[in-house]
Amino acid sequence: MIGQPISRVDGPDKVTGKAKYAAEFNVPNLTYGVVVSSSITKGRIVAIDDSAASAIPGVLKVLTYRNRPKIAWSDFNYKDQDAPAGSPFRPLEDEKVYYSGQPVALVIAETFEVARYAASLVNIVYREDDHKTNLQTNLSEARDPKLSIASLLKPPPPKPRGDADQAYADAPAKISGEFVHQAEHHNPMEMFASTVVYEAPKKGEKPRLTIYDKTQGAPNSQLLVANMFSLPFKNVRVLSPYVGGAFGSGLRPQYQLLLASMAALSLKRSVRVSLTRDQMFTIGFRPFTVQQIALSAQKDGTLNSVYHKAIAETSKKEDYTETVVNWSGQLYKCDNVTLDYQLVPLDVYSPQDMRAPGGVTGVSVLEVAMDELAYEVGMDPVDFRVKNFTDWDQNANLPFSSKALRECYRQGAERFGWEKRTPEPRSMRDGNVLIGWGMATGTWEANQMPARAEAVLGVNGKLRVSSATADIGTGTYTIMTQIAAETLGLPMEDVMFKLGDSDMPLAPIQGGSWTASTVGTAVQTVCQDLGKKLLKLAKDMPDSPFKKAKFEDVVFADKHMRFAKDASVAVSLMTLVAQNGGRAVRETSAGIPHFLKQRKYVRAAHSAIFAEVRVDPDFNTVVVSRLVGAIAGGRVINPKTARSQIIGGMVWGMSKALHEESIRDNNVGRFMNHNFAEYHIPVNADVHDMDVIFVEEHDDIVNPLGVKGLGEIGIVGTPAAIANAIFHATGKRIHDLPITMDKLL
Repeated sequence: MIGQPISRVDGPDKVTGKAKYAAEFNVPNLTYGVVVSSSITKGRIVAIDDSAASAIPGVLKVLTYRNRPKIAWSDFNYKDQDAPAGSPFRPLEDEKVYYSGQPVALVIAETFEVARYAASLVNIVYREDDHKTNLQTNLSEARDPKLSIASLLKPPPPKPRGDADQAYADAPAKISGEFVHQAEHHNPMEMFASTVVYEAPKKGEKPRLTIYDKTQGAPNSQLLVANMFSLPFKNVRVLSPYVGGAFGSGLRPQYQLLLASMAALSLKRSVRVSLTRDQMFTIGFRPFTVQQIALSAQKDGTLNSVYHKAIAETSKKEDYTETVVNWSGQLYKCDNVTLDYQLVPLDVYSPQDMRAPGGVTGVSVLEVAMDELAYEVGMDPVDFRVKNFTDWDQNANLPFSSKALRECYRQGAERFGWEKRTPEPRSMRDGNVLIGWGMATGTWEANQMPARAEAVLGVNGKLRVSSATADIGTGTYTIMTQIAAETLGLPMEDVMFKLGDSDMPLAPIQGGSWTASTVGTAVQTVCQDLGKKLLKLAKDMPDSPFKKAKFEDVVFADKHMRFAKDASVAVSLMTLVAQNGGRAVRETSAGIPHFLKQRKYVRAAHSAIFAEVRVDPDFNTVVVSRLVGAIAGGRVINPKTARSQIIGGMVWGMSKALHEESIRDNNVGRFMNHNFAEYHIPVNADVHDMDVIFVEEHDDIVNPLGVKGLGEIGIVGTPAAIANAIFHATGKRIHDLPITMDKLL
């Protein structure tokens, strides 16, 4: 089953509407909460008049900081699995306003329509303070970020090596520049919502909450709610069987979860709170970032020095960090490297991970700079990268476990037809239209986390496997089913994989492209351990041919356990379950990374992205007519879902290059284009020929399955490939993303 292009097992439920999302679980006597957002960016609430709202028939309560239930006081109680250093934001904590759009009240009513109308009647008087939301005018306040547990996954830049300044000064070829990347907001189809089902407590006990939440980690939401309201973990159950897109926005629990839980505990009733599309712009986002980069090379194209500094925005409460510049000291061989990363605290909500956080921001700048330097030394951009290839990470002073990047260059260039490219800008045309070809390298870490899974083989021969992970649309349901089916030799239709329930065996949040390696290993492990139990049952059968067999002597195929060397000696799995007294055979196991082996290597996926653009010379409109992505991502569990992931990443890279930006009016400190009319993303008419190549790569160090995550490697190199193609078409270098027609004009 592994390696087969199997269609999504959850596909029929999604296209027929059977799949239910967080705001679609209905329970008796459900009430509805609507958030009131602050109209100022910084200051204090002086007065709240909710009399008009409360007078509306059907309104049950207006929750504010004055009448909310008691919440925990310690920052520790608000730390989720993805929390950065600092003091997390607590909704309705006090009268202070920290950012524009902050939730300042929650109106709960018997119907959504009444709650929405009543929310418009809540009158709040503020004392407004001066705010700072402009990163570019506050760069002088940049400082080093505070470190936290999250720094283990987002390490600070390594110490300088060599002398980058002197090497740059002495080099015959050099380039430098400042790059600006605008903020971006997650806009998944499913907006954030939480349905909290309240269960009255028995005498001497605390209430129970069953919560349907949009999240990338049900245990993470459980952790936050239980800690915030001082509830036993067993009293909080979070379910999230389906997620309508997230890509980082659901890693941290969003404020509607806490407000809905707060309302349910206050009213002792079930409550649903859903955010509107414009309220989706009041939560985490990819931060506005300003970067300086300087590269130099010898005449023969040998990379001589790298200087890369990034300054990003964060909130006043937390130091949200990303790994932006580290890639510039890892991707190519260079002995003189200086990297720096700093933050400017502003009056904004904390930024949050968004697909390839830091990677797409930093690698995009490095790869445009590499293209500029290739022109400076007079080399083909592909040849220049091949010349500076390294299979040794100089940051960590360790080898890569695998790095088939040179093969990505070769296969990608061949598929794209790169040899037909003429290097001079504005030299390729189709009639009056300017044609540009560009390329870039991509990289993303290949991590594995600990996770647990349960496997149950029933008396009917069906296998049920479960883990408290998530599926944000990446195909997790499908590939886990494939792994379980292959491990125990069952057809896909006899296997069911369940996820998205905090009562299931613990798994980490679904992020960082680590779910296939993390949960996949746990699923493989638990199925193998279940197989060992089945072998023990076979040994206990009368006159069993398996009496002296070891686990490595048997294989599972066609619903049977067989001798590897003699497939005719077999016993059906149903017979083995019957041998268990007619009871299901079950096992729970953990997939643990092989830290001792892994710590000797750097593990990463790599890519080469090739782009063709067509630019109208009069209007400077850009069409991305072709994209080819060559991906070295280890073993591919399912080519169909994997291809979808890479295409999705490349489309998002196109969005970052040409469309996507959250525009803040710093006079009022508010994002102004908080809707789909003015927040531009690619539509079908923008997406043309997309081609994906999976370069063969074997790696038994990353994890037992040999897989590397594919969720983020597709986006990382794409913006730079498009920007480089635009330069080739027009002769214009644009360092401010997105590249809109006004910048080209």
